[in-house]
Amino acid sequence: MMYVLIIAAILLALFGLVGAVVPGIAGTPFSFLALLALSFVKGIDYSTEFLVIMGIIGAVVFAVDYVVPIWGTKRFGGTKAGVRGSTIGLFAGLFITFIFPIGFIAVLLGPFIGAYLGEKSVGVDDHKAWKSAFGSFIGFLLGTGIKIVYACVCIYFIVRDLIGLI
Repeated sequence: MMYVLIIAAILLALFGLVGAVVPGIAGTPFSFLALLALSFVKGIDYSTEFLVIMGIIGAVVFAVDYVVPIWGTKRFGGTKAGVRGSTIGLFAGLFITFIFPIGFIAVLLGPFIGAYLGEKSVGVDDHKAWKSAFGSFIGFLLGTGIKIVYACVCIYFIVRDLIGLI
């Protein structure tokens, strides 16, 4: 059973890291589940406080990831139309990624183009529309960065403790 938990923890951690980069996959919960799975392995003693703190941080990261692109769009002068366009663009990018092999490019460009088109649909001038699109892009990158950091911290603890078992 110990080996099953270790393999599950490693796979969950890797899936968490992939999910940190690929939108549509909730990587943060998988990273936390990796820690949780490893906590049941004999010889690895995560305190309840540690797991609660990592769970709370994970929940905050998960929630912030949805707020940061909206914040970026608004921070750079975007309107509600730009925020909606950014969201629609994100889903369009995900859809395109699953159909065509252009991968991460569609996911990066989707919110950017969506925010621009959303702003233009309500008559915003080009300068403000591009600024809103840039804010959406910055917000997306910031959210992705936060998820990557959380996934890497979880991986650090997992690797450290697995090495300690040897």
